[in-house]
Amino acid sequence: MDVDIVIIGAGPSGLCLARSLSGRGLSIAIVEQQPIDAIANPAFDGREIALTQHSATAMKELGLWQLIEPKAISQLRDAKILDGRSQFEMLIPHQLSQYQELGWLISNHIIRRAAYDATQEAIKLNDDIQLIPGCKVTKVQTTQHDASVTLDNGGKIKAKLVVAADNRFSTTRRMMGIAADMHDFGRNMLVCCMTHDVPHEHIAWEWFDYGQTLALLPMNPDPTTGLYRSSVVITVASDEADELMKLSPEALSKNIRERFDNRLGDMNLVSTIHSYPLVSVYPKRLVANRFATVGDAAVGMHPVTAHGFNFGLLGVQKLSQEILSAHQIGQDIGDQVLLLRYEKIHKRKTRPLFLMTRLITEIYSKESLPAKFARTALLHVSERLTPFKKSIALALTGR
Repeated sequence: MDVDIVIIGAGPSGLCLARSLSGRGLSIAIVEQQPIDAIANPAFDGREIALTQHSATAMKELGLWQLIEPKAISQLRDAKILDGRSQFEMLIPHQLSQYQELGWLISNHIIRRAAYDATQEAIKLNDDIQLIPGCKVTKVQTTQHDASVTLDNGGKIKAKLVVAADNRFSTTRRMMGIAADMHDFGRNMLVCCMTHDVPHEHIAWEWFDYGQTLALLPMNPDPTTGLYRSSVVITVASDEADELMKLSPEALSKNIRERFDNRLGDMNLVSTIHSYPLVSVYPKRLVANRFATVGDAAVGMHPVTAHGFNFGLLGVQKLSQEILSAHQIGQDIGDQVLLLRYEKIHKRKTRPLFLMTRLITEIYSKESLPAKFARTALLHVSERLTPFKKSIALALTGR
């Protein structure tokens, strides 16, 4: 098979890239090792994605937003940061931005389904995307003139450009000899949905407690009971996470209520619970000869800032702009100058926040008395610095 572009990975970033390139005279193949049903009907995985205003606009332009039920989109109006057992909190109000809310919250599996449905619409309209499910890439080769991908079923695809959109541990990136800086935090993130008595007021929490980090992402009311509902994220040592996963729903609900110091009243589990190891990844390079990375394959963020998919959409936008600009004037879409330009811009937009996130998580996970004093003092000082809080608000909106 010969195409212009091979995208490896049919997650949201890979599908969004294909969707953004469709209808412009390019042929695209998407290779995904999962079966078609897992792509078309992704299961709930616990993860709620905090979308910036910029990402919401991008999803509307790609046709994803319109495919999502309004009731599945929750307003993320404000944010607050807490530390330790103190009642003090630093509030980041939406008034510091130009919007009525800092962003939006949508379940990861719903975004994945919308990305698939939008891609299917593009296929019906333009017939320029071929989705190849249930196949694993075993080899990637590139030359100055073209590239090729070998599949585990013996098939081979030739292209002008190969794009890795698989995951933060991208085997495709490794096949191209690209190393990455990985940091294993030695912790796991547990995610689930819970109802609670006290209203969340559509405010997101980030609570750097001692020995754990807690997050609360405000969702729309529970569709069955009408109770207040939130996505709860608990970050603890991996062995502690394993023990929590063994608890009954009743015991886990009680445990989480106590972790939140009963600030939300009675809390009850209303979903399955999922555990993910915390590992951040930043590749040494984002591109190689006729090869580029997007999504988590390009930047594997710590979830504390909830910027993973937002960065994925930024990468999709920039790479597709470069490809389409070159194609429009008859230039080679796999040209190294084009790819290096994409790499430079995407690194500039993502690396500062990536490094800042590492710094914040390290500062706020230390348990020594000087560290506790310093972080408490930092939070109190920051609360009085309106320009600093405004910069956070703008970053959360994607500006």
